[in-house]
Amino acid sequence: MRINKKWILFTILLLTVILTVFVWKTELILSNKTEIVNTTEIQDNQNVYNRKAANTNLRSLAQKQGIEVGAAVLMTPFKEDSTYRELLAREFNSLTPENAMKFSRMRRGRDEYKFKNANALVTFAKEHQMQVHGHTLVWYKKLPSWLKEGEWTREDLTDILRQHIYTVVSRFRGEIATWDVVNEAIESDGSLREAIWLKGIGPEYIEMAFRWAHEADPQAKLFYNDYGAEGLGKKSNAIYELVKNLRQRNVPIHGVGFQMHTNIKNPRNPEKIAANIKRLGELGLEVRITEMDVRIYNGEGTTEEKLAAQAEVYRKILRVCLDAPNCKALTTWGISDNYSWIPDFFERPDSPLLFDESYRPKPAYDALVEELQGTSK
Repeated sequence: MRINKKWILFTILLLTVILTVFVWKTELILSNKTEIVNTTEIQDNQNVYNRKAANTNLRSLAQKQGIEVGAAVLMTPFKEDSTYRELLAREFNSLTPENAMKFSRMRRGRDEYKFKNANALVTFAKEHQMQVHGHTLVWYKKLPSWLKEGEWTREDLTDILRQHIYTVVSRFRGEIATWDVVNEAIESDGSLREAIWLKGIGPEYIEMAFRWAHEADPQAKLFYNDYGAEGLGKKSNAIYELVKNLRQRNVPIHGVGFQMHTNIKNPRNPEKIAANIKRLGELGLEVRITEMDVRIYNGEGTTEEKLAAQAEVYRKILRVCLDAPNCKALTTWGISDNYSWIPDFFERPDSPLLFDESYRPKPAYDALVEELQGTSK
C-alpha cells in the first residue's frame, strides 16, 4: 500500500491548526473567568464601601464638627479616573490643587498664564459644594525656566511677583477661600531659605506677598505654609517670630499651615503640636493641617501592624486639631496610595494615605471616622 506524502502533510497541518485553536480558546476562557472574578471582587469591595459611605463619610462628619477635611488633587487621575473623582466628592469637603496652581504650571511666560487645570478644579469644587485651598503663590521651587535663567533687577523681580499674585488671586476672587501665600521660606535652623525672591528682592518679599494677595482678594484668608515645624523647635520658633512680627505690623496674615509629612517610626509629638497651635492662636492665627501623610515603610511589624500604627498617628493629629478652636482643617496630601508622591520621592514602596490602591478605606480612614464621631477610645 502506497502512502501519499501530500495527504500526510495535510493531515498533520490540519491537526496542528485544530490543536492551536483549542489551546487559544481554552486560554481565552480562563482569562475571561479570571477577569470576571477580579472585576467582581473589586466591585464587591466597592459596593461594601458604598453602602458604608452612604451613611458615614468623612465629609458629613467633619461638617458637623465645623472643620474642613480635604485632599490634594492630581490632574491626571482627576481627568481620567471617575472613581477618583467620586471618592473626592463623597469623602472631602475641600480640595487643594497638588500641582496645578504652582508657579511653573500657571505661568509659562512672563505674560502667559495657563488657567485650564485650575479652572477645572474650582468648577468641580463649586459643583460639589467644596472649598478650595489655593497652593501656592510664592515658593522657591517649581519655577519656570524663563524665570530661573533670566537676568533680573530687583525692580523686575518685584514686578514679576506682584503681577503673578495679583493675576492669580484676582482670577479666583470669591472662589478660593484660603491661600498658601508663602511656602517653605524658613530653613531647619531657623534662617531664611535661599530663594530667587530672597536674593533678588530681599526678606521683605514675604510681607509684600501677603499685602498683594490681600489687595487682590480682601476676603481670602492667607497662610504661611511649611514642613518640619509642627511641634516646638528652632524652625517652629522662627516661624512663630516671623508671623508674630507680621501681625504686629498689621500685615494681612490669617494663619499657618502645618504640612505634617510624618511616619510611624518617629511620628510628630501631639503635645508639642498642641502647644504650637495654642501659641499661634494667641496671636489670633488659625492653623490648618495642610499636607498630611504617614509613611509606614520604616516601621516595625507586619503590614497589618504598620497600618494600625498609621491609623493611630492620623487619629492623634485629628484629635489635636479638634481640641484646638483655631485648628480649622486637616488635608491629606493625596487621596489613595497609588497617587502619592512618597514612593517616587523616597524611591521605595509605601502606603501613606487613607485609601489603598483600589480605593478601599484603610484603618487610618476608620480612625478618622471614629474620632469625628467621638467614638474612639
